[in-house]
Amino acid sequence: MPGPNSQRSVARIRVTPVKATAIRTVDQVRLEPFGVLDNRRFYLADGRGELVCGPKHGRLLQIHSCWSPDTEILRVEFPDGASVEAASDRVTGSPVATDFYGRRTVVGHEVDGPFSAAISDWYGQRLRVVRTDRPGEANDVEPLSLMSTASAASLAEGSGSDRPLETRRFRMLFELAGCEPYEEDTWNGRLLRLGEAVIRVGGQIPRCAVTTYDPDTGVRDFGTLHAIKRLRGENAARKLPFGVYGEVVEPGTVGVGDPATPVPGPASP
Repeated sequence: MPGPNSQRSVARIRVTPVKATAIRTVDQVRLEPFGVLDNRRFYLADGRGELVCGPKHGRLLQIHSCWSPDTEILRVEFPDGASVEAASDRVTGSPVATDFYGRRTVVGHEVDGPFSAAISDWYGQRLRVVRTDRPGEANDVEPLSLMSTASAASLAEGSGSDRPLETRRFRMLFELAGCEPYEEDTWNGRLLRLGEAVIRVGGQIPRCAVTTYDPDTGVRDFGTLHAIKRLRGENAARKLPFGVYGEVVEPGTVGVGDPATPVPGPASP
């Protein structure tokens, strides 16, 4: 349990350039008003343009992707060791308009090159790799997400399983050390300085069944939602909360080990 003099800091930063594929750990990111440029810059759509992600498609967690905004090179690696790599700034065809959870429509274009065919062949279903026309559009709801490592430890202790300690299953951008369990829930509307950047912490994240899957295999291995409901209950919207959203107030670079400091003052309404 963190002591009263514990220093809150950034413990981990995790991104994935292709939404629904495995997340990877990085040392630092640059926060822009839309979020992180190389986080979820692409998403997967089926032949009708519908979003492909979440618990129905857990096997996609076996795919690893990396992307360089400087060179535009996208690399996709499959569990058998095969990979495809090419420039990602060439697109083809008409715009793809995809509904994101009934909240908004995201518009992009299918990436020209080997990616869609390679992923479709491996997955056994036609999938298209779509590049959003605007960066940050393929985030779930808000540009940022964060949780404390203490919250994961509390969930593990309360559930009697160490599975929540493999925090990749929660697919958060930032994980913070030095906090009390679920302290992040108390920051709704508050400003938080992370490294050079300032963010505004938003509401709780309602979790879905993708958190029940092993982050390496995509096979269900832990009853995350049952554990959250038993230990934390539901929020006012009858959702199962774990972690919080955020938005960028002041852009800047954030690295692992940087202080995470709540800014004094009242929360915004």
